[in-house]
Amino acid sequence: MAAHTYIAISELHPNISHSKVAGIIIGKTDVKSFPDRKNIGMDRFTFSFTVKDSPDFFINVSTWGNDAYVNGLASSFNIGDCVTIENPLVATKDLEKGDRFCPATPSHYRLLVTEAHSQVCLCADMDTIDRLLPLIHLPVKDSRDFYSLGDIVANGQKLDGSVINILAAVKSIGDTKQFTTSDGRRGQRLEVRLFDDSVLSFPLVCWDRETIQLMQPLIPRETVLFIADAKISFDSFRSGMVATVNSKSIITVNPDTREASLLFSYAKEVSESGALDQDDMPEDVPVESITDVYTVSQLMQKARENPEALFGITYSFISKLDLDSSASKVIKTRCSKCKFLVTEDLNSCTNQLCPGKGQIVSATTGFDLLVDFTDHTGTLHACSLRSPVAEKALGCTTEEFISLTDGERTAMKWKFLLERCKIYVKIIPSPKMKSGIRGMVLDCSLADPGEVKQHMSALLQQRL
Repeated sequence: MAAHTYIAISELHPNISHSKVAGIIIGKTDVKSFPDRKNIGMDRFTFSFTVKDSPDFFINVSTWGNDAYVNGLASSFNIGDCVTIENPLVATKDLEKGDRFCPATPSHYRLLVTEAHSQVCLCADMDTIDRLLPLIHLPVKDSRDFYSLGDIVANGQKLDGSVINILAAVKSIGDTKQFTTSDGRRGQRLEVRLFDDSVLSFPLVCWDRETIQLMQPLIPRETVLFIADAKISFDSFRSGMVATVNSKSIITVNPDTREASLLFSYAKEVSESGALDQDDMPEDVPVESITDVYTVSQLMQKARENPEALFGITYSFISKLDLDSSASKVIKTRCSKCKFLVTEDLNSCTNQLCPGKGQIVSATTGFDLLVDFTDHTGTLHACSLRSPVAEKALGCTTEEFISLTDGERTAMKWKFLLERCKIYVKIIPSPKMKSGIRGMVLDCSLADPGEVKQHMSALLQQRL
């Protein structure tokens, strides 16, 4: 079907009959049922969706009918699909009734789809699809009209009950929790953690199956969201603010806007800096309280099976320790506010989205190493060894290290590479790491031969 046979959403009005509309689905609700007042004992089913056919125009569509028709139609397309709608009823919006629970649209009308008179199907015309697909990345609100997460936190309970727009990156996606209400209805809940240049973690709660289905495949730390009309409320249990997706919300994934592009660049850099991992990590337990001993393979297996931080001891060789690299690769200076690497000769942070941009930089300097450690079962790569743990393990400060000759640095390196070490480590999930986990050295010293012998004997007993 050629694109010119469709009626633009901007041209729709109640006097048009036998209209055909093509658009991309930008929002969709779950199917709901209500008692049918005309047929006692029967239920009527309904769901709504929002279609867009141009950068500036989109419209809500509702459908009513029996169980088979409505659920069958709802399962035939998802957010992001291009559809054609034939012969819908064009009705004036009633903001005092059902339309007040639907996304705000620029159209004065809404569409009603019924089994007897209308048809909705996936669009098959490639030219139309190619025209519509880019629209999924255009927010339905002004791309500059949003609250930063820092603004939400700063305003606190002043925003309780407000409906606002949010631009933020996805930090993590939790597991979907299923539940049953006291009256027997089943429900689900998904919590997504967001971040931006002002706040490293903020909760977004999703209740609708359609929203959860949209969120689940997103890639954390590589996805930016523009959430139009999210509800903000104060959560007394958390003692903080939380955002919730509701029936009025429209979520744009990876918006094609300047603001989203800047945030995407920030998200990538702050993720690579390790700042998000540091924020995710729970408070370190005292090293002396860590008693569980693992091989490297056991550490990796247990860490992948458990989303919580894993603390343990491993008797391993440090198989990568680049102490003989240039000092700039061993000792690094990071901005205290955004954790970006900065050079000492700069007076301000170069990160364009740093909360302290334009101010005199506040920075910390210390050992900042990625080390591998290996035993007979495998190797755990790219574990973070930073000050002050690194200073204790190496037995020198950063100032002392800089004054060492190349030969002395190489000797220090081989002191560890040739001997088995006792390493206290914390392992956490990390989507950006190839292994899916990230290690942080809490303490490291040359292992006592007696302890190593005892450990190896215990391993032998486990095998027997």
